[in-house]
Amino acid sequence: MSYAVFQAEIARINDILCAINLMGWDARTVMPAGGVNARAHQVTTLTVLARDMATGDGLRRAMDSAKAELAGVPAEDMRHRALAQAEAEIGILRRIPAQIITEMAGLKTRAHAAWVEARAANDFAAYAPMLGRMMEMQRLISAAIGGGAHPYDPLIAMFEPDMTYAELQGHYGTLKSALAPLIARAKAAPQPRLDFLSRSFPIAAQKAFGMKMAERLGYDLNRGRLDDTIHPFEISFTRDDVRITSRFRENWLPGGVFALWHEAGHGIYEQNIAPEFSRSIFTTDLVNLYAVGGASFGMHESQSRLWENRVGRSKRFWELHYGELRDCFPTQLADVSDMEFWRAINSVQPGFIRVEADELTYDLHIILRSEIEAGLMSGDIQVKDLPGVWKEKMQASFGLDVPNDTLGVLQDVHWSHGYLGSFPTYTLGNIMSSQFFRKAQQTPAVSAGLQTGDYGALKTWLAENIYRHGRSCSPKETVQRVTGGPLDPAPYIADLTAKVDVLTASDTL
Repeated sequence: MSYAVFQAEIARINDILCAINLMGWDARTVMPAGGVNARAHQVTTLTVLARDMATGDGLRRAMDSAKAELAGVPAEDMRHRALAQAEAEIGILRRIPAQIITEMAGLKTRAHAAWVEARAANDFAAYAPMLGRMMEMQRLISAAIGGGAHPYDPLIAMFEPDMTYAELQGHYGTLKSALAPLIARAKAAPQPRLDFLSRSFPIAAQKAFGMKMAERLGYDLNRGRLDDTIHPFEISFTRDDVRITSRFRENWLPGGVFALWHEAGHGIYEQNIAPEFSRSIFTTDLVNLYAVGGASFGMHESQSRLWENRVGRSKRFWELHYGELRDCFPTQLADVSDMEFWRAINSVQPGFIRVEADELTYDLHIILRSEIEAGLMSGDIQVKDLPGVWKEKMQASFGLDVPNDTLGVLQDVHWSHGYLGSFPTYTLGNIMSSQFFRKAQQTPAVSAGLQTGDYGALKTWLAENIYRHGRSCSPKETVQRVTGGPLDPAPYIADLTAKVDVLTASDTL
């Protein structure tokens, strides 16, 4: 029964981490502003408890006994992998001093509240001291973990195991070389109508349509819900309670709907983890002390971007479903055809906001952030200089003059949560999404379903090949097993090229 004791200990840790997730969801959706300090203390208490349990003698003894119990069991038995994974993650966690984990737990809650206020007031100076301390903590964490050629490497690996900044730069270079001519082609072609996207679209109707389609894609509302937030996110408390949020604006239709489908993609992943993995090491990230079933942040983003872009922004999707959208907004879209709508939501329009960026410019936003993060970790960039650095890079990458910090350096929530190193996972997710989508379409039922609007076969294929495995396979193992090869930007570039080909074809103009 030694392995059962190990499982029980991990389950207890997972329960605590799920409670922290619930507190985080509450803080970002409905908690009153006055609750920040109390919530910081509560999260700190639970985080320290989870850390102490993960690094304590009780779990160590349980793991040693479990290893002895499994001594004669074949190496391919999943229990061996579970123990090895727990041991590796605890090893990394032990390197981070307890006082850093303690301070970080409370700092995340306070920094998020400070970011919300600063973003609303366009006041970076008010946020800078909190952000400065967050960056100091990130440098300490990087140094404590160690092992990278660049101080950014340990932080990247916390979100995407085995990934390095050098490897990322290789992928970034490949993408930038491919994206530049595609963007030029798209911008040189006659531009689509965009006026109708900013008409008045009642938010209740946006939510109704968005959720109707999210359910059709596979998001289970019996085990999920939608709420409003400043920055959209998904969060789970086991596969049976997976919540999503979005941000809606009455005068900008695409923003809330596509963010909803993005988060629903995350949610579909978590809802379809194998039931037997609930409350196990395969749904528990002991490095980040986070309850999550996805293999990595990049693997998670592959699914959010697959459903949002490979499906939701496809031409066939809107040929099938535009009528349903127009039924929700008969007046607003009375003079708009399905092809006009599809071209509009895929128009290449370099802009300030990452989460509303078109597919061709999105990765440039990620590269910009990644370069800044690397500079912050190396010491080449200081927190006080961030607004200016951001504006310089936006001008260089997009030719845009950032008018204020709310549209610039204050737009993303990630740094307030200490998620330094997570931005690259969006581009990695984009790359993987195309690799997985190409492979899935080789199954006849999947291809047929995409043509008829029946997405069950695609969800089933993804569940079988990716979702159900939880954290039992690494990202690189998953990509190799599913696609037969390593991470490869070529299918993603091919998808973007094909879209530009259609967008610029004379019969769609």
